[in-house]
Amino acid sequence: MTYEETLHYLYTSIPVFQNAGPSAYKPGLGTSIALDDHLGNPHKAYKTIHVAGTNGKGSVSHLLAAILRQSGYKVGLYTSPHLVDFRERIRVNGQKIPEEYVIDFVERHRSFFETLDPSFFELTSSMAFDYFRGRLDSTNIITPILSIITNISLDHTQFLGDTVEKIAFEKAGIIKKDVPALVGEIDRHSVAQVFADAAVKAGTLVYFAQD
Repeated sequence: MTYEETLHYLYTSIPVFQNAGPSAYKPGLGTSIALDDHLGNPHKAYKTIHVAGTNGKGSVSHLLAAILRQSGYKVGLYTSPHLVDFRERIRVNGQKIPEEYVIDFVERHRSFFETLDPSFFELTSSMAFDYFRGRLDSTNIITPILSIITNISLDHTQFLGDTVEKIAFEKAGIIKKDVPALVGEIDRHSVAQVFADAAVKAGTLVYFAQD
């Protein structure tokens, strides 16, 4: 397969939320875990920071990557969506994943993931985790060293709930035991309480940037 043929396959054979809408949404982590197990759990080979929220995820992620690179770390960055080229989603020290790696990943694992019927995001997340392991030796299967939630507003209400409190509860799912969490702009006490309760339940600390 050429790079263009590989992208055509990814965009047309696998549910993509931007194209398919709600039908591309798959609740649960079962498929992601199955893909990760198949690849040998690459996300365990390096430290991660998990960024969630409604707006600002890309900006925060790029800023963190720049700070870490300037501090001498080798940094993998996985974001979505892309603007021009699919490879913008997966970078190491600012360099996009090679076309050859995208092609090889799909060809090597195509027969396996077709049995799972993964979503586009599940598959590309697994591709990023696998690539970072090879280049650096992440979505909620990771256990990061820091969890960041940028802000909360009404988005994807058909999946996450019709109030900001319900959406905050879903976003709080990235808060994990012994992993500190940093929450950005909060304009309701009830939303802050959702994150505070989630941190207590998880057995970790939560910090609010505006404080």
